[in-house]
Amino acid sequence: MIIQKCREATLECTNHVVKLADQLFGLLSEALGLKPDYLTREMECAKFYTCVCHYYPACPEPELTLGTSKHTDPAFLTILLQDEVGGLQVLHDNQWVNIDPISGGLIINIGDFLQAISNDRLKSVEHRVLPNRVGPRISVGYFFIGETAAKSYSPIKELLSDENPPLYRAFSIEEYRAKFFSQGLDDKYRVLDKFRRL
Repeated sequence: MIIQKCREATLECTNHVVKLADQLFGLLSEALGLKPDYLTREMECAKFYTCVCHYYPACPEPELTLGTSKHTDPAFLTILLQDEVGGLQVLHDNQWVNIDPISGGLIINIGDFLQAISNDRLKSVEHRVLPNRVGPRISVGYFFIGETAAKSYSPIKELLSDENPPLYRAFSIEEYRAKFFSQGLDDKYRVLDKFRRL
């Protein structure tokens, strides 16, 4: 009975998150000067997603523990729900800033794939999670990862010009993931730079 109720709640939540992602991609498309459905229909940014649940137990000595190291998300967009414990930080102007939880609030991160196809008009956010004496910390993230692992992505042609040439070469999600998972934790945060044109 508990598993069935959990499943129902998860499916209902997922349906709402997918609708929100469609709305966000529409707004982002318009912000880039594109048709509202460009990122969802033409680029298929929301076609596949993965849901990741994190459980971080309380840590008696957080100053001696790594937590989640600095990274950017291997996705187009991330929608994150964190509990009231917090611990998420973003890098802003070379300083770590706490993202304090807001009851019922969601955190939206631009991922590396959206930075690449927007030709740096949208930026992937560097972030980390610090361990905490209070806990456990629970978060649920939906990572919108696009079409298929083999599909190739590159900067959107409508965003390019002589003054704004492509900053990234074409790459597949599969190729990006291979580089992402072949690197150590401290190297993961700038995987996108491996696809930057010289």
